[in-house]
Amino acid sequence: MALKWQAMGVSRLHIVDLDGAAEGKPVNMDIITNIASTMLIPTQLGGGLRDIDTIQKILALGIERVILGTVAVENPRLVEQACKRFRDYIIVSIDSRDGFIATHGWQKGTGLTTLQFAENMIQLGVKRFIYTDISRDGTLTEPNFSGIAELIHGVKAPVIAAGGVSSILHLKMLKQLGVEGAIIGKAIYTGDINLKEALKELNK
Repeated sequence: MALKWQAMGVSRLHIVDLDGAAEGKPVNMDIITNIASTMLIPTQLGGGLRDIDTIQKILALGIERVILGTVAVENPRLVEQACKRFRDYIIVSIDSRDGFIATHGWQKGTGLTTLQFAENMIQLGVKRFIYTDISRDGTLTEPNFSGIAELIHGVKAPVIAAGGVSSILHLKMLKQLGVEGAIIGKAIYTGDINLKEALKELNK
């Protein structure tokens, strides 16, 4: 599948080790290594990356960016260290449910608001975010446009949108809001979004 999406012209591949997110450490290292060594386009990986050594190991495989989620909430000091050491290779994932951050593969809630958390991360040196509305992810409904807009205007940092993206119109609306990029998952597997057509429309 990674080779298929690359051949269709995507500019970046987004990978999540869902087992790793639940267990707190990367689990699917064989396939991650194979993908990293095969892709000609940049790749980014999230899921269970919770210490400096693991981050370094993943980057050494050829993954261009690593995505920190749970650890960013539970160990901000590590995020600060990672940003100083790896700079733009670090992305923090803002996984939001009803305006509050969730962790541990979305299984645990917190009392942190989305914007409060993002502002805290900016102070630690984070340069880029992925925003996912958990309640919409995989639903083929629509993105949380208001939440995305609030984040973009609140932090003044690049934001990649995810969750509920299910049409080319959604992608155009996200572009209009000012997102740096959008993550499409289920919609390209179901055919709700024709990837070639979407790329053609967005590059006009």
